[in-house]
Amino acid sequence: MANLASPLKLSEQDYLAGELHSEIKHEYIDGEVFAMVGSTANHNTLAGNVFLALGNHLKGKPCRPFTSDMKVKIGTKYFYPDVLVDCSNISGQDIFTQTPILIVEVLFKSTQQYDKTLKLKNYLKIDTLLEYILIEQDKAEIQVLRRTQGWQPNYYFLGDDVTFESVGLTVPVEELYDQIQNDDMSEWLEQKAQTDED
Repeated sequence: MANLASPLKLSEQDYLAGELHSEIKHEYIDGEVFAMVGSTANHNTLAGNVFLALGNHLKGKPCRPFTSDMKVKIGTKYFYPDVLVDCSNISGQDIFTQTPILIVEVLFKSTQQYDKTLKLKNYLKIDTLLEYILIEQDKAEIQVLRRTQGWQPNYYFLGDDVTFESVGLTVPVEELYDQIQNDDMSEWLEQKAQTDED
């Protein structure tokens, strides 16, 4: 979630060195640095639910999930996806990857166009990338773009199972939205409660 206002010019080396000591994260686009905006409880919970599902599924396997502290480098750009999966031999000291197979972004109203346009355009340049997942936090909707389908979007809602083909994980949408507070989840939980009573 980058704040696209007030960019600063910086070299890649200075940017990477600065990020090691900065209290806030910045994304880097061809010499310009953009501070990341703050996060909500829903955003953190969604990203955490996705990371947990991926982490449990990938335990003991060569692919590893990473949270939003791991940067993705694309040319002279660095982004912080909310969650990513990488299957290369990343060392414990690496601060970025260039080889993710799966990238997940949880959408904010203020930055969703950034995730759906500029980030999408750059992420699709990654040779190893197999899937890009966009998760709404204000409603229960997951958009999945897959290389195998020419990056055409597929949409998943409460009651559906969503499959992350790149890692062979299928999970109910409801599970990823566990403890999320929005109108869709409130209505879904009310309907479930009524069904259980019947």
